[in-house]
Amino acid sequence: MALGSAIGTGLFYGSASAIQMAGPAVLLAYLIGGAAVFIVMRALGEMSVCNPVAGSFGQYASTYLGPMAGFILGWTYAFGTIIVGLADVTAFGIYMGFWFPEVARWIWVLGIVCLIGGLNLCAVKVFGEMEFWLSLLKVGAIIAMILGGFGIILFGMYSASPSTDIGISNLWIHGGFMPNGISGLIASFAVVMFAFGGIEIIGVTAGEAKDPQRVLPKAINAVPTRILLFYVLTLFVLMAIFPWPQIGSQGSPFVQIFDNLGIRSAATILNIVVISAAVSAINSEIFGAGRMMYGLAHQGHAPKVFGKLSRHGVPWMTVLVMSAALLGGVALNYLIPENVFLVIASIATFATVWVWLMILVTQVAMRRSMTREQVAQLQFPVPFWPYAPLAAITFMLFIFGVLGYFSDTQPALIVGVIWIALLAVAYVVWVKPASGQMAQVSRDLSLSRP
Repeated sequence: MALGSAIGTGLFYGSASAIQMAGPAVLLAYLIGGAAVFIVMRALGEMSVCNPVAGSFGQYASTYLGPMAGFILGWTYAFGTIIVGLADVTAFGIYMGFWFPEVARWIWVLGIVCLIGGLNLCAVKVFGEMEFWLSLLKVGAIIAMILGGFGIILFGMYSASPSTDIGISNLWIHGGFMPNGISGLIASFAVVMFAFGGIEIIGVTAGEAKDPQRVLPKAINAVPTRILLFYVLTLFVLMAIFPWPQIGSQGSPFVQIFDNLGIRSAATILNIVVISAAVSAINSEIFGAGRMMYGLAHQGHAPKVFGKLSRHGVPWMTVLVMSAALLGGVALNYLIPENVFLVIASIATFATVWVWLMILVTQVAMRRSMTREQVAQLQFPVPFWPYAPLAAITFMLFIFGVLGYFSDTQPALIVGVIWIALLAVAYVVWVKPASGQMAQVSRDLSLSRP
């Protein structure tokens, strides 16, 4: 599920924007961002293996930072997942435009939301099985593309355009390795961190995993290899076989590159792959946000109906809410079809980085509450404690600074701050009084018992 959520729109479509900002130096951005995300995942893994529950990090924040922190974290994750979902349904509409340019994008968005929403109302096994095959398809395609790309580089396959240079020299002959300077590299972090968004769903699935003490460490430890393979190596091959200044955002850069190399059938196949990647990500996002809202309901931080299960064991109301929210993508693609992706991606970056920051802070709070004996008994401790978590926390704060510094992403920071403030007000005005009343009722009932 985490692989399906993280390897999707951010890699297949958003990577074009990151490349235009940083040039080949975007590889450094993915390596640095990937290292920070790995520490986030190890922090989440330490808590999830210790106490696997549904909607994990929201409940951990409530336990170690207080109910308000859990409320804000849980709803920010759900909010961020909805925003990322809007980006993914938008990308799906763009990909379909490769074959059907005459069909309005919002029609495709409407269709995919209805399809994935319906599948998520089925038993967990149904959409879990679909996620497995969709993820397998795109992972296989990425590996095939990397191998094919190295074949083009090493054996000199000629492109359809004689002026197109192919080779590793593409990484420095077009203005240098860092053509836009350090500012371009820093600016790219906003898109790069968006690309990694969704990997934290590993923690959300902990409550439904059969053997979380075994499967969670295995999944989390695989993150560095996947980051190296699916992000760094993939973009390295792309920029080597096609000059980076010509990689635009007119559709997926993967499709664009092979289309310009004259491999028409490969472009069609890759379009199928990126469509499956978008569908896979949407499926994971509906699952993840739904489970988080289910956990919030059981803490009294969401309407009780969100905690009800269907006969298939699915929190059906959260699926309907997520599907309805994603239908907002229909309106956005109708009103602002050209700018919708970048606007959504920058807002999603704020929500994603906030969630990661809170996961790190929660893990630090948990460690500080434990005795030395309890720490020694941890089955999956975060490495290089406390330096690695502190470095990751500093990096996440740096990303907020990046969002606030560049004019294109400043609206995302403003929207994010307003969102956090509104959640804090909502908790104080509605949730906290209700929690106090419930606690008082519980005390009264216990006193009335003989």
